[in-house]
Amino acid sequence: METLIGRKFEAANLRAAYDSENAEFIIVYGRRRVGKTFLVRNVLNEKFDFCVTGLFKKTKKRQLENFANSLSEWSGMDIPTPKDWYEAFRELKRYLKTLNKSRKVVFIDEMPWMATPKSDFVSALENFWNGWGSGQDSLKLIVCGSASSWFANNVFSNKGGLFNRDTRRIYLSPFTLRETEDYLHSRGINLSRYSIAQCYMVMGGIPYYLSKLQKGLSLAQNIDRLFFYPKAILWDEFRHLYDALFSNSEYYVKVVESLAEGERTGLTQSEISEKTGIPLGGNLSHILENLKFSDIIASATYYGKDRKEERFILTDFYTLFYFKFIKGNNSNDKDFWTNRLDDPSLNVWKDLAFELLCMLNVDRIRAKLSIGGVATDIYSFASKENKGTGTPGAQIDLVLDRRDQIVNLCEIKYSSSTFTINKRYHKILIDKIRAFKEWSNTKKAVHLVMVTTYGLSNSVHNDIVQSEVILDDLFE
Repeated sequence: METLIGRKFEAANLRAAYDSENAEFIIVYGRRRVGKTFLVRNVLNEKFDFCVTGLFKKTKKRQLENFANSLSEWSGMDIPTPKDWYEAFRELKRYLKTLNKSRKVVFIDEMPWMATPKSDFVSALENFWNGWGSGQDSLKLIVCGSASSWFANNVFSNKGGLFNRDTRRIYLSPFTLRETEDYLHSRGINLSRYSIAQCYMVMGGIPYYLSKLQKGLSLAQNIDRLFFYPKAILWDEFRHLYDALFSNSEYYVKVVESLAEGERTGLTQSEISEKTGIPLGGNLSHILENLKFSDIIASATYYGKDRKEERFILTDFYTLFYFKFIKGNNSNDKDFWTNRLDDPSLNVWKDLAFELLCMLNVDRIRAKLSIGGVATDIYSFASKENKGTGTPGAQIDLVLDRRDQIVNLCEIKYSSSTFTINKRYHKILIDKIRAFKEWSNTKKAVHLVMVTTYGLSNSVHNDIVQSEVILDDLFE
């Protein structure tokens, strides 16, 4: 099995659960392809006493058959297909009772797929755990699934028998930039940090996607091979991703598409409703909450906007890439990406994706500024022209409003070389600072921070900049 990259805290948590003297009900969750099953198998594979994986979009009958077949293999007994999930878990309990072991490990992978409509799966699991499993100090029940929203709706917020009965929750995030670099190096793939960042801007830190990169090819060649060749392996990944994450996925797709096509400042719930045709109310709120829980979107707060009005932005890199370049792409050009490296539409996407990359790595920006321990409110800023004062409208990518009486205005620029502040751009920066001061009426010192890929080139106009953050800092 491959070496485990990163995941130190999560792996330690699994080992601690195994070593515990108490019964453990561990939930491992996170988006599709993020490495949940790999983590569990890497840490505990040789300790399993029973393992079963749910079947995608299969009936209750097929799920029960699959469960019985797995139990027959692990127990060495001939287990007939149970008539329902209560009987299935009774058979599992009967088998576990035959094991004379100090630790008994049960792993149920893709559990949400087993919980088909009206199957009573959750009730049967409640009965199994509350009625017997939780009293068995030797039992370590590990459940896993890509449908994070299912766990949120059926376990974490469940007011029935499973509410607060899980003993550990292990959320698996995508790799960080540094973990992505380490993973690629472990596979002999040598890319510059500039290319690794761009790779991340295409597919995020998703181990499965990264595992498909081919050694010896440039990033552009790999992107073409994975996304734009005929029958490319990730060409239709979008449909599988959202079907795996959500039931009624078509409504979720409408929402993320509206955000991909919306303003850089995000959309309000009312604007999303208008664009998608999904009525305002409980259903849309539920969809947005599930998308947030699955780290597909995030809430955004803007200076210059009504703070009572929550705005939503798309934060999943692969989804953004899909809507920008894959959906509706009928070019039949297998070298689509390589042939468009200098296309202006790619530059617009790079700017947007790099801005998102920086916003998701704000803790590393704060560390570079030596303010990791300073209480900080994090915003973006957008304002319209003030005709009364003549101050032009402005947008600032990232605002760090610090308790130590400083506000950092972070201007984010993606460039293939050092970035130059010329006379014209110097004037734009001055206007942005002026607009922020005027709107916020802040009494704090306002410091401009330039966040770039390779830093600033020498210029007489650099005097306006108080601090610099470069791409390397996001890898630390």
